[in-house]
Amino acid sequence: MVKLNKIYTRTGDRGSAGLVDGSRVSKASARMAAIGDIDEANAAIGCAIAELGDRPLREDLIRIQNDMFDLGADAATPGEVEGALRIVAAQVARLEREIDTMNAELAPLTSFILPSGSAAVATLHLARAIVRRAERSAVLLNEADPLNPQLLAYLNRLSDHLFVAARSVASREGGDVLWQPGASRG
Repeated sequence: MVKLNKIYTRTGDRGSAGLVDGSRVSKASARMAAIGDIDEANAAIGCAIAELGDRPLREDLIRIQNDMFDLGADAATPGEVEGALRIVAAQVARLEREIDTMNAELAPLTSFILPSGSAAVATLHLARAIVRRAERSAVLLNEADPLNPQLLAYLNRLSDHLFVAARSVASREGGDVLWQPGASRG
């Protein structure tokens, strides 16, 4: 259980941050960049939730936001720490089931789509793009300091989930906005 009585601690005033194992790293480190990008992705998912209203997808995204805190804790725990909170295969598998369920109702893609449409659709696409950045940051960190492979799989699957979610919402609002190659050249 997390208990925060005091929000500021002054321990980071000189540019370092504490990790779950008690060690400190530069706030400019690859680890902190990955953790920050995961946090930003979670906030973007929150914005998408705010745009969705009462759609069933909302509950999936709230569950994903909780997973994102697990993911952040995983990234903030270097090495092997007994009892560390780690992303597990079941969380990745749940995303895959949700993707398959949403995708089964969609027409196959015949063109690339623009990250556009209603505010809900555009916000889901923005969250997807931010998750992709978080994934790139995590991959970079993993190259220097190996991460839990399920953390990387989760981020990869989550961007797919958000893409399909955006298409699912768009399908109820008139469809995807399709890319028209070279449409404005002439």
